[in-house]
Amino acid sequence: MTTTQHVRPEVAAEIPAVPLTTEGYSVLHQMLRFRRPAWRALPDAEKAAIAKEASDALSAMEKNSAGQSALYSLIGHKGDLMLIHFRESFADLNQAELKLANLRLSDYLEATTSYLSIIELGLYESTVKIYKELTEQGIEPHSEQWKAEIACKLDRHKEAMRPRLYPEIPPHRYACFYPMDRRRGEDKNWYTLPIEERARQMNEHGLVGRRYAGEVKQIITGSIGFDDWEWGVDLFAEDPLVFKKLIYEMRFDEVSAVYALFGHFYVGVRVPAAQLGKLLAGQLP
Repeated sequence: MTTTQHVRPEVAAEIPAVPLTTEGYSVLHQMLRFRRPAWRALPDAEKAAIAKEASDALSAMEKNSAGQSALYSLIGHKGDLMLIHFRESFADLNQAELKLANLRLSDYLEATTSYLSIIELGLYESTVKIYKELTEQGIEPHSEQWKAEIACKLDRHKEAMRPRLYPEIPPHRYACFYPMDRRRGEDKNWYTLPIEERARQMNEHGLVGRRYAGEVKQIITGSIGFDDWEWGVDLFAEDPLVFKKLIYEMRFDEVSAVYALFGHFYVGVRVPAAQLGKLLAGQLP
């Protein structure tokens, strides 16, 4: 792909504002509270049978080749369990929900919240180059030819980025999930900035994350039109302290310092599905 350095003002003005993205797995986070008083009232044999049924179901989901599930013991008052599901479609996510809802263990669980999104790779830098290239070729933005050219380029990118779009859930001991928005209020509005400026700020933001590549695995999901926030962020690491260090350092980037809004944070400890019974008995595996 070639990039032209000088763009005529009348052409640059035609460049669309919306950055291109590629999408992968559909993602559902479920936060659940465990009804311990009701559970404690059950006979031991019944508790063992219920735990085994749920453990077997979750173990199969852990190994699902078309998108896995993972179980976490949440720390704090926002819930007791967190389930993260990666699937190939929203329908598959709903099927996972229904499967869990039909387990006897569901009688002792209640949802505190959930989050629906889809793995997303933002292509700010590539978007600017592609848009300028197409407009300089005289292709009308949003025309059928424009759409065909964009689709072709995105297909190639999606194939090249397949491991990042359809990953396994990282096996790390700790997970941190939080939703976020870009500010769009009266004083500062991310969506009114020129796309080139947004690309510059996102590039600087990404440089910080890359410095932590060996310590933390980050998966970004898009949720505009799917849930109450615009993006979800999952961080996975062996040492939870890295969550604090990474997020704190990123707060000093312009894009976060000026334009970021954050929702609730959820931190959990990974629990193998085979060890669910131990967790329900009050012991962290």
